[in-house]
Amino acid sequence: MSKKILKFILLALAAAAAIFFLYGYLDEQSNKNELLKDFAFGNGRIESTQVDIATKIAGRLLEVYVNEGDIVKKGQLLAKLDTKELEAKLRLAEAQTKQAKEAKNHALAVYKQRESEFELSEQNFIRAQNLYKKDAISQLSFEQSQSAYKSAKAALQAANADIAQMEASIASAKAQYDAIKVNIDESTLLAPTEGRILYKLAQSGEVVGGGQNVLVLLDLLDTYMTIFLPTAQAGVINYGSEARIVLDALSDIAIPAKVTFISPKAQFTPKQIETQDEREKLMFRVKINIDYNLLKEHMDKVRTGLPGVAYVALREDAIWPSRLSNLPKNYLKTDK
Repeated sequence: MSKKILKFILLALAAAAAIFFLYGYLDEQSNKNELLKDFAFGNGRIESTQVDIATKIAGRLLEVYVNEGDIVKKGQLLAKLDTKELEAKLRLAEAQTKQAKEAKNHALAVYKQRESEFELSEQNFIRAQNLYKKDAISQLSFEQSQSAYKSAKAALQAANADIAQMEASIASAKAQYDAIKVNIDESTLLAPTEGRILYKLAQSGEVVGGGQNVLVLLDLLDTYMTIFLPTAQAGVINYGSEARIVLDALSDIAIPAKVTFISPKAQFTPKQIETQDEREKLMFRVKINIDYNLLKEHMDKVRTGLPGVAYVALREDAIWPSRLSNLPKNYLKTDK
């Protein structure tokens, strides 16, 4: 057999093999597309909501009790400011409150005295008034009695005003005490939710300003993937639509999720939308949240930043293909 014929045969076999594999590939892609016709999908990365842990007031950090990467529980102590100055102010406010209460007690005693004096002067004035009408006493005696009555009445009103002033002083001292107490409480930074410390932005001993971030916490129970879908698909899915997330690192596991947000505004919008083709180019941001119970069970395994693909069912009765039905072991679907 000549070399030309052998070469021709080899080329023919190679071409036949290429055609065979091409048809096989196209057939496989066709089957995949057929299986996914009831699903929308998009690429994205795993993200978690970030929570800034900041101080309300300025002060020196006494201690930061956690490090980057630590898993923390809700209510766990994260950091604490030095509160010696605030505690001194608190004791002062407490003393001022006590002093104001003592002043009120004194004002009440004075009021009782002025009240007794007023009652006596009132009786004398009424008696003098009756006697004056009968010409039993002189006009001077009557006017003296009348003047004493008015003076006693004015003194009683002044004593009553003093009581009101002392009550206001007590309220002011209490308010100051409460405000300082709140600042002391706010000087202790607690974890608002379960999660992982992403950044430690300040160290023990540093002076921080009011509102300055000390830590950044990842809320691992609010972990999601953001994808973008075209108009035709974004208009069909609903809040709560069932979804699956397949990570590149765990391609054999479908993570259960659901749609929690659909942007009301399109992304990548052309300047002018005139034709049907241009309208189909509009992309809407969709947020896919991983199942809460699954996150709660495996919170320590959550890795943000991992790339993957999110699939969303376009119909409630859509049947998930086998490669998207391999859910994590021991997963139980329940409401949050």
